[in-house]
Amino acid sequence: MRLSRGALLSPPPDPPDELTPEEAAPWRLGAWLTLIGLLAVVGYAARATGGEPDRDVLYKSSTAVGALAQEAVVVLIVIGIARQAALRALRQPAGWGRALLLAIATFVVIAGAAAALEPLLHAGSEQGLTPDRWDPSRSGAYTFNFIVIAAFVPIVEELVFRGVGFSLLRRFGVPVAIAGTAVAFALAHGLVQGFPILLVFGLGLAWLRWKTGSIVPGIAVHASFNALSLILAVTT
Repeated sequence: MRLSRGALLSPPPDPPDELTPEEAAPWRLGAWLTLIGLLAVVGYAARATGGEPDRDVLYKSSTAVGALAQEAVVVLIVIGIARQAALRALRQPAGWGRALLLAIATFVVIAGAAAALEPLLHAGSEQGLTPDRWDPSRSGAYTFNFIVIAAFVPIVEELVFRGVGFSLLRRFGVPVAIAGTAVAFALAHGLVQGFPILLVFGLGLAWLRWKTGSIVPGIAVHASFNALSLILAVTT
């Protein structure tokens, strides 16, 4: 499929990002920023006190269980902050064909940037998501982790950052919404070496959210990237 230059550069088709006074209540932004701050503090504290990452985390069911528990709590908090569906942006994108083209372009840019930066930053090793080899005897735990990381986590993170976060920051302008959610996304993961890759990732997905007016394309890109990363982790 050939990417259309017009689809990439044309302005977004007026997505419904205007908030009502109730949706734009200042407490919502304050609550969202507090959530991001807590995620960042917990993430960096765990990184600072946890020592060397376990290279076998993908082969432990406890990894998936812990991720599910954390993401479930985050979802409940986000629903409390953004009870209105408009804030979550979980809606049909403005034109499926255009959204597909933009999603492909975003995936290519993010994957290319990650491939270029990973040999320098070793973000995968910092997270502990790079097993030394494929272990078929523990394929059940790996499959459990794969489903959680490649399917559940992208939905939650897109709701938090490109859904609620972008909607609440949009009133300050598109550049602030894109950059702000990208920085928040990178900080919330609690990584140091991986911060630049996560920042590029967040910028790309926030741009896609703006261009399509929906988090659905971003969920697809995010899930595809996570799935590819997990596959490469045990095959290369």
